[in-house]
Amino acid sequence: MPISFDDFLAVDIRVGRILTAEPNAKAHKPCYVLTVDFGPELGVKTSSAQLTVHYTTDELVGRQVVAVVNFEPKRVAGIKSEVLVLGVPDAEGAVVLLEPRHDVPLGGRLF
Repeated sequence: MPISFDDFLAVDIRVGRILTAEPNAKAHKPCYVLTVDFGPELGVKTSSAQLTVHYTTDELVGRQVVAVVNFEPKRVAGIKSEVLVLGVPDAEGAVVLLEPRHDVPLGGRLF
């Protein structure tokens, strides 16, 4: 179903840097609780992400990621998930992160 360009612009997708990544013991499916810094305009946000197949917590800290920052917060396995970190499935359905190939300013908006 086609959408208008204005519909696309309504989705606020920004670049952030993962500050912390911890396993969420309360989750039914393995996932991490991430804190992500989106720069001075948006600050630090929390996200729940099913990234355990391809990434360890140590590999995630310091990475730049792309996330939707204007969804309503959602409770996921006991945590308030404020942003949706974006990824695509590999051949088996495990999440592979979308991330800039070069370091970019935090809070940069996808266009």
